[in-house]
Amino acid sequence: MPKEAKTQEDPDPTPYLFVSLEQKRIDQTKPYDAKKACWVPDDKEGFLLGEIRGTKGDLVTVGIPGGEEKTFKKDVVNQVNPPKFEKVEDMADLTFLNEAAVLHNLKQRYYCQLIYTYSGLFCVAINPYKRFPVYTNRCAKLYRGKRRNEVPPHIFAISDGAYVNMLTNHENQSML
Repeated sequence: MPKEAKTQEDPDPTPYLFVSLEQKRIDQTKPYDAKKACWVPDDKEGFLLGEIRGTKGDLVTVGIPGGEEKTFKKDVVNQVNPPKFEKVEDMADLTFLNEAAVLHNLKQRYYCQLIYTYSGLFCVAINPYKRFPVYTNRCAKLYRGKRRNEVPPHIFAISDGAYVNMLTNHENQSML
């Protein structure tokens, strides 16, 4: 006689899809000075958050973590986005779209277990190398029949949009 299939729990996927209100409040209260905050290149970390201390010609003196001051050419110093863009779902919405801002956003979302992020038309996925409950029936139902801008970034939003377009437009669809 065959064994009865065990029913598995369908866990709540929302902590892996949405930034919590508590986290949003924390992000919004971070100090920010648009004229001083900057990203500077770093051999070890890629980029460091710094504070502009002064400029002279095409050179910028920047205070970096650890109390150190370094001088950089103006063209390698990038602007920092306001706190309201912390962990933004679509990086095309960033005020300052530069390599440091993109990497920072992806890194912060990853630390919060938000593995999907949009970059314009593309959906960026970062492999967490562990299982998150974001491929369950419960999660799929959140995306069924919804427009991409109505739900958080996920491959289900992309695939549902392609499926709906295929049915309504009677045209082949492709996903990258």
